[in-house]
Amino acid sequence: MSSSPARASAAALPLARALDASPSLAGLLARVRASEARLAAILPALPPELAATLHAGPLDDSAWTLLAEHAAAAAKLRQCLPRVEATLAEQGWPGVAVRIKVRPRA
Repeated sequence: MSSSPARASAAALPLARALDASPSLAGLLARVRASEARLAAILPALPPELAATLHAGPLDDSAWTLLAEHAAAAAKLRQCLPRVEATLAEQGWPGVAVRIKVRPRA
């Protein structure tokens, strides 16, 4: 059974409030948004075919993880790592360690 867009929108508002009300959940949401912002910053610096295979991964105090859809994309991304790190530094995230992992299939 699918819900209407209005119903989904109404359900999202209380969820957003719950995330903001809980310090640990708010911190998690901030990390997710920061990870997505980093991904958005580096995508233009990468070949479009490679960029299409990447996903923002976990961000912690020591590193940011990029998830590739398959091993070939991860290998190519490792070759582009200096460009990724330079782009991150230009965007205000200098010295960020970047981990590359293959995204597990669901």
